[in-house]
Amino acid sequence: MEIRIPEKEAIDILSTYGGANNYILELKEKIKSKYYTLTRSQVDYIISNKDVVPQIARKLVEIDSYLSEQLQEKRLLPIAPQNIWVEKILVNTPKAYHIWGKIIKSDNLHDFWVPKSQIAPKQKQEIIVDYSPFSHRPPMVHQKPAIEHLLNNEMYILADDMGLGKTTSAVIASLVEDSKKILVVCPASLKINWKREIENYTDEDVVILEGKKWNEGKFIIVNYDILKNFHSLKNDKVRTLLNSGIERIIIDEAHYISNPKAQRTKIINEISHKIGKVWLLTGTPMTSRPINYYNLLKLVNSRVAVNWVSYVRRYCEGRQFRGPNGRKIWNVSGASNLEELRDRTKDKIIRRLKEEVLNLPDKIITPVYLELDSNEYKKEMGEYLSWSDDNRNESITIHLAKLTKVRQIIANEKIKCTKELINDILEQDKKVIVFTNFTAPLMELHNNYPTNSVILHGQMSKEERQNSVDSFQNNEQVKIFISNIKAGGVGITLTSAEAVIMNDLSFVPSDHSQAEDRAFRIGQKKNVSCFYPLFDNTLERIIYNILQKKKNVIDTVMGDITIDPNIDIMEELFNELHNI
Repeated sequence: MEIRIPEKEAIDILSTYGGANNYILELKEKIKSKYYTLTRSQVDYIISNKDVVPQIARKLVEIDSYLSEQLQEKRLLPIAPQNIWVEKILVNTPKAYHIWGKIIKSDNLHDFWVPKSQIAPKQKQEIIVDYSPFSHRPPMVHQKPAIEHLLNNEMYILADDMGLGKTTSAVIASLVEDSKKILVVCPASLKINWKREIENYTDEDVVILEGKKWNEGKFIIVNYDILKNFHSLKNDKVRTLLNSGIERIIIDEAHYISNPKAQRTKIINEISHKIGKVWLLTGTPMTSRPINYYNLLKLVNSRVAVNWVSYVRRYCEGRQFRGPNGRKIWNVSGASNLEELRDRTKDKIIRRLKEEVLNLPDKIITPVYLELDSNEYKKEMGEYLSWSDDNRNESITIHLAKLTKVRQIIANEKIKCTKELINDILEQDKKVIVFTNFTAPLMELHNNYPTNSVILHGQMSKEERQNSVDSFQNNEQVKIFISNIKAGGVGITLTSAEAVIMNDLSFVPSDHSQAEDRAFRIGQKKNVSCFYPLFDNTLERIIYNILQKKKNVIDTVMGDITIDPNIDIMEELFNELHNI
């Protein structure tokens, strides 16, 4: 059996090489000297690339600022080079180019390696979108650049501020792109919202996955928690997400997958890599530290996320130390070179803050649709309907009193979603006001955020109330103001907030507009986002629908026009309830 000797093989290749790789040709000349010996890396290069045909380029290629500064420092250049001359690409590897060219004009042609991550990205072609199919609900002016950026990139991050309509932008972009099947991954509380938004723009089938049952549609919506039911990291038989013909993935609240060790992150990474077309939506691309940004950048093939070690050293002040058991541990909790990180990632992300967008309303109203599955609610609602069949002529006051327990159940069930909204807002380092009609959710929310929230309710003294207001307005550590809607919905100023959440609805429409305006008052310099979590299959959705009929929802329930809680509205509510 003949023993293979790589060095001899490489020399044999050089002796007969007649290709166009200038580096190999240089080595061919050098080995003619008896004093020259090939290194192991040169041997491997010759053997691996002997049949590779170099690509003629003959053009200037722009490099990014990081490589430019490195070259200036390494070669002691007076000016950092902005471009390199590429005569040929000798070898094209997954991570780098082996180039035959020049770094500065006075150089002779020579070989050098350039990481692909340090080549400035090509300018994208202008995308022209026909928006006429969406004329019934046209995108806002600021949403069009977002749509066009998505369409120009198979992998991209849409990181606009809350309230700027990322969902709408992604839905329209996916319809223009016309992928045959689209997977939407989002928190469970947003699945109905996504379904409704998609159905605003298309008659195609939209399905929401629940449990372990798979359903087919053009749009398939799944929450993070049940991804494992449709894709296993260990069992090749559970590969539904990869075997169902999905062509595009949209990942909402993508900061949920910043932890690379989490199972959902591993699943998303695997299916995104296989499918190859992924858009990430998040108002918080970098939740607190640059390390949290890494996985998102890797998912969209950003040039800064090619190498984890390089990333953490450059942008996270990454350093190694030995732990108690002698194992090497990385500390990546720091932040460094953030302006450079912003510059080197701008080809993969678009981010606008509300204050940068000129065509926004002062108050941005966002209903968040949910489904309630509560036997307690069904029991109480059923008992009310049975009673009211025989008591239609009872006073409105008595009917409202009978419905109080139903409303309390809704308010308590809503807390989970409200906490999710609060957490998203806190991640964006913004302050938020939460209103509720009942004491139990008020106290539960306060107990969930004991160090960074204050409360206001009717049993507090005037001094205690003012203390809560002053703390929220002036203390940067106090991020959440939780209030009873009657006690805190009028007469106070809370302009340090950029978001308002209505945990539950009042029967008095003017309560809502008054409460919203605690944040939207003289002195408020930013747009205010108002979130209304709504259980779609309950009493409060009926109330919401009635108020929409009276006037556009933005101008009534959550806007500038005050409607008194008159008999007409209550009569319509009762009629709707009895038509269920």
